[in-house]
Amino acid sequence: MRVGAPGSFLANLALPSASESRRSLVSKASVGVSVPRCAVIVKARALVVRRTGVAALFVFGLVCATAGCRSSGDSEAGGPKVLKLAFVTNNSADFWTIARRGVEKADAELADVETEFRITADGTAAEQRRIVDDLLTKGVDGIAISPVDPDNQASLIDAAAKRAVVFTQDSDAPQTARTCYIGTDNLAAGRQAGQLVRDAIPEGGSIMLFVGKLDARNAQERIQGIREALDGSNVRIIDVRTDDADDVRAKANAADTLVRYPDIKGLVGLWSYNGPAILNAVREAGKVGRVRIVAFDEADETLSGVREGAIHATVVQQPYEFGYQAIVRMAQAVRGDRSFIPESKQIIVPTLVVDRSNVEEFTKRINELRGRAAAG
Repeated sequence: MRVGAPGSFLANLALPSASESRRSLVSKASVGVSVPRCAVIVKARALVVRRTGVAALFVFGLVCATAGCRSSGDSEAGGPKVLKLAFVTNNSADFWTIARRGVEKADAELADVETEFRITADGTAAEQRRIVDDLLTKGVDGIAISPVDPDNQASLIDAAAKRAVVFTQDSDAPQTARTCYIGTDNLAAGRQAGQLVRDAIPEGGSIMLFVGKLDARNAQERIQGIREALDGSNVRIIDVRTDDADDVRAKANAADTLVRYPDIKGLVGLWSYNGPAILNAVREAGKVGRVRIVAFDEADETLSGVREGAIHATVVQQPYEFGYQAIVRMAQAVRGDRSFIPESKQIIVPTLVVDRSNVEEFTKRINELRGRAAAG
């Protein structure tokens, strides 16, 4: 099952405004849905904290303490229960800022849903376990998680699935009891990247791949897709370097590769921060244009590199759709409707290729998602 068409999340974007989010809360109360007495304050904090800073958080805490917040699970006048749904990232990359906007949009649209967006700051499976345990203790009805290490997190996901609806997003764990996966077909995305490599270095040569962790299913599938696309070509993959989602180590890996293999033709970054790390290393080595770069995702430096011609192209996902669809579909599943789930249990969100021909338009629209429409 495919969500929309390539580019649809940008072309048809409708972001939640502050007034829209407030109207959502009024709607939740007016239809008899249980809304915590401090819910409006909660939403207001989410909308204005970026402008008012720590003081707003302090004021919020005082007001909540005196107002007597009630749990969203409480029912007023026999009204329907508010569903508590959570979205869990696999690291703290800017990629997830866009997914958050999708979560916020779904929250604004659904009268009987409250959402929580949790960032796995250190990018470890241990931190994800702590987050999931905390969410289950709070009594969430659904969790959409991007598992850091799916093979070794099966027990975590299976246990969580006994207490809540569990979706995977971005990185799948099909061997678990997860209800559904929403995200990229990473094998197909890898093939796209492999074709871009062939286009960038038609004469062939050696390349190196870079990624955070080889345990992640999305990394494994992208690598497999690249290998398939390069089969029969004169391009040879030397190795895959990992960095544990550490920006400094990612750049060091790229710099070391350029020294060890002075004749290398191309570098491929598989996670969002790898593109900027590779670009900076290539610039410092004075090899822009001589070493071709293919990246993933839409980090600012990656898009700037594409615009300048320093990066051949980048394969971008649609994290906005990850966030939006995960919340909308989880709510549907929690209510008992699973008719939308295909036999494969995978809802695929198409990827896009951004190169010099479309980078300006893409950058403008992606900045709208990031809340900085006036930016370049």
